Amino acid sequence: MRRLFFTLLLLAAGPAAAQGIPEVLRGTWAQGACAVPTDLLHLTARNLVRLPADGPARLVRLRSLRALGDWTLGTGAGAEAPRVLLRAAGDALETMEPDAKLRDDRLPGDTPVRRWQRCTVPPPGLAALHGEGLAVLGALERLEAACQEGAAPPCLAALVAVGDVSGDGKLGVAEVARLLRGVAWAMAAQDAGTPEALATAVGLGSIAALAAARLIVDGLDFDGDGRLSAAELAQDRAAWPSGGGAAAGRPVVIEALGEGAGLLRALLERLASQ
Repeated sequence: MRRLFFTLLLLAAGPAAAQGIPEVLRGTWAQGACAVPTDLLHLTARNLVRLPADGPARLVRLRSLRALGDWTLGTGAGAEAPRVLLRAAGDALETMEPDAKLRDDRLPGDTPVRRWQRCTVPPPGLAALHGEGLAVLGALERLEAACQEGAAPPCLAALVAVGDVSGDGKLGVAEVARLLRGVAWAMAAQDAGTPEALATAVGLGSIAALAAARLIVDGLDFDGDGRLSAAELAQDRAAWPSGGGAAAGRPVVIEALGEGAGLLRALLERLASQ
């Protein structure tokens, strides 16, 4: 779980799509009543998530988007390169998912059309299960935009910005845990998790995320205020350290330093237990 946090700092998912899904299409759509949907579809700028009520989730990260007549054609990442066609139909959304054997120059072919209605207020149970994960998907897109240029300071500043719920410009334990829970949910959705599997990921992930968040904040909180700033995240990571040091002295065996660190850790643990 702790590794998930640092994964956010190393986003290297390849070039972003030149354009995003049109804003008018983004958001949450449903088949059936919004209060009790049989299927949910959530669209961000470059992500598509299907959440059937009684089937496996499907997360498609779109690597390219282009216009195809009055449709928007999105192609997903990965070996299968799934495709989806999207368009507005009045207040509704229409989608098509072409067969993998259908060539692009023959789209849309006789692919069946699915129609979705917009849902703005989620049922409490579905909001508890999916809300953080869907929010973090949007955050990941903003991080990718900031982090794939190769410069650490904008990337770290973006990480603080997308995780800063309180608005104080820093990340506390709860804010770090929220990011970790959202990534755990997204990973479960990408693995085609069932509603039960997503619930397990969120439930067990909440405990692990909180523990990992405390370790992360404690390990990087250099000023001791219980929160992480962009400057603390960037410590020793925003640029290569200088070649400073001292010419005097002689190199010591690194293993000896490790032994000393072990002795110091044992001493501190003993003092803490008294």
